[in-house]
Amino acid sequence: MFDRKNIKRYYLIFVRQIRNFLLSTKSREFLIFLFFVFVSLCFWFLQTMNDTYQTEFKIPVRLKNVPKEVVMTSELPSEIRVKVEDRGTVLLNYMLGRTFFPLTFNFEDYQERGPYVRIPQEEVLKKISAQLNNSTQLLSVHPDTLDYIYSKGIAKKVPVAVGGEVSAGRQYYVSEIRVIPDSVVVYAPQGVLNTVLTAYTQPFHWTNVTDTLRKHLNLQKLHGVKFVPSSVDVMACVDMYSEKTLEVPVVGIGFPKGKVLRTFPSKVQVTFQVGLKNFKSVRAHDFLVGVPYSDVVENKSDKLTLMLKQYPDVATHIRISPSSVDYLIEQETVGAEVKEKTEK
Repeated sequence: MFDRKNIKRYYLIFVRQIRNFLLSTKSREFLIFLFFVFVSLCFWFLQTMNDTYQTEFKIPVRLKNVPKEVVMTSELPSEIRVKVEDRGTVLLNYMLGRTFFPLTFNFEDYQERGPYVRIPQEEVLKKISAQLNNSTQLLSVHPDTLDYIYSKGIAKKVPVAVGGEVSAGRQYYVSEIRVIPDSVVVYAPQGVLNTVLTAYTQPFHWTNVTDTLRKHLNLQKLHGVKFVPSSVDVMACVDMYSEKTLEVPVVGIGFPKGKVLRTFPSKVQVTFQVGLKNFKSVRAHDFLVGVPYSDVVENKSDKLTLMLKQYPDVATHIRISPSSVDYLIEQETVGAEVKEKTEK
């Protein structure tokens, strides 16, 4: 380890070596060479800065004296880009020595023009030119015109709709899509406000979702319209499919009075897929398996083909087994205990 005496000794040796190098002949020649190189660079830089160049600057934009009851539904841009041409020394002064003041516009000066205000290009150029040297040439301004739209507190509430798609992974399905909040307040001039009926989220496409997914999305922007809030949470709830089988009776539909349909078997198995969330809630009475009387009359086969006439929305991929059955049309005689059976 180094002690204080060793550190001092090494320091003195290092300083002596630096001093000897600077006082040597080669060192003096090298320093003289660097001096002339520096002087040459200075002359080259001054000569270069006298040439003409083009560059772009950003100037802030401000709108002042906006009343409290006014809601800006389409604001002025926060800044504009200005392209100018001048000698390099002038442009360097813009970059290092000068800061452009914001282009400030007074709301009260344009209040009589109504909720749609467009500031003429001449006024914009005039404010920009006031901050430029006489030798500076203004080439372009972007945007070249400034406008804004406002509403004096006129608003209404509209529902929020999902502007995208969600697809679940294998053996899963999308059970619910929630939007939080489900409605927003919209501000706009009266003519525009009447046309806004729904606020839509930004487009999205979520695939292979196997668990509840929640994301924060902005609402789609409309010109001259302001949504509060401007973003919402979209939550996609998914559930796993499970297969379930129920015994459902076969019924005749639209049979005349006194005629009854008898099938063999009288009940069939209905197999379907349903989410675990609704597995226990789906019952046999939620399904209707039957045959209309008109189909029975026109049937020329010994068997009837069964049709599913009613089923719950949560059930998918429904299968009936057997899909066709033997049948009889039973004729009931009013006031008699004996029934006449007709086999078809």
